[in-house]
Amino acid sequence: MQLGRINQLTIDRLTPPGAYLFDQQGNEVLLPKKYLLPEHVEGTEVSVFVFKDSENRVVATTETPLVLLGDFTYLEVVHNNPFGTFVDWGLDKDLMVPYGEQTHRLEEGEKYLFILRYDNATDRLFGSMKVKKMLEPCLEELTDQEVELLICEPTELGRNVIVNNRYSGLIFNSDITKNIQRGDRLMGFVKNIRQDGKLDISLEPTSFVKYDQATEKILQILLKNPKLELSDKSDPDEVREKLGMSKKTFKQAIGKLFKAKKILIQPNYIELKQ
Repeated sequence: MQLGRINQLTIDRLTPPGAYLFDQQGNEVLLPKKYLLPEHVEGTEVSVFVFKDSENRVVATTETPLVLLGDFTYLEVVHNNPFGTFVDWGLDKDLMVPYGEQTHRLEEGEKYLFILRYDNATDRLFGSMKVKKMLEPCLEELTDQEVELLICEPTELGRNVIVNNRYSGLIFNSDITKNIQRGDRLMGFVKNIRQDGKLDISLEPTSFVKYDQATEKILQILLKNPKLELSDKSDPDEVREKLGMSKKTFKQAIGKLFKAKKILIQPNYIELKQ
C-alpha cells in the first residue's frame, strides 16, 4: 500500500463508516461509505488512491486526483495560510505546498507547475515547485522516437516541455506547428539529445515517416474537398494554421503527391487530379 498511488486492494469487511481494505502485507485502510457501490462486497478488489485526510489518518478514495506521486502537472492555488499554500488536486482535501517548496509567491486562482512528492519524516504527501531538480538527464536513445509531452512555460527560444514525465525538453519556435498552451498534454518526437541530457523536441515526426503522414493527411482532405486553398507559395503560418504542419513538410508532401500524379499544383491552390 503506497501513499500517492493507485492501489489494488481487497475489501475485508463492511462497517457503518465504510469498507476496510487490506493489501498483501495485511495493512488496512478505510474506504469511506460515500465511495461504496452496490457491487462492493467482501472479497471484491478495488482500485483506490491512498492518502492522508485532514486528521492525518490514512484513507482511500475511488476518486483519481489530478496528479500521482512523482508526476508533474499544473494545479490551481486555492488559498494561502501561515504554513504554506493549498492547491486543488481534485480531492475533497486540498494538497499543501509548504513555503520551503515554493520558488516564488503564489497567487490564488492562478495555476502553477508542481510535482507530487512524499516526505519520509512526516509520512505525508506534499506539492513542490522545485521541478528542475527532479528532472533527469536523458541517457536512453530516444532520437526520432515518439514521446509524451507536458507543455510548460514559453521562453525566447520556444516552449519548455517535460518529456515522458522524466526529462527536460524544448520545442524551438520554428518547430511549433500548432497552438499549444501550458498544461497541454500531447505527443511529440525527439529531434536531438544534447550533451547535458536535455532534449530538442518536434511536434511532427522527425524522419521520413512525417512526410508519409503529411501526404496521407493532405490526400484525405482532398478526397473530401478536391480543392485546397494552399500552394508552395503559401505563407508558413497559414499552412500551420490549416494543416498543423510546417511549410517544409507541406512542400515535401505535395511534391510527392504531384510525382504520383494524384494532384495538380496551381499558383494559389492544389487540387485532386481527376
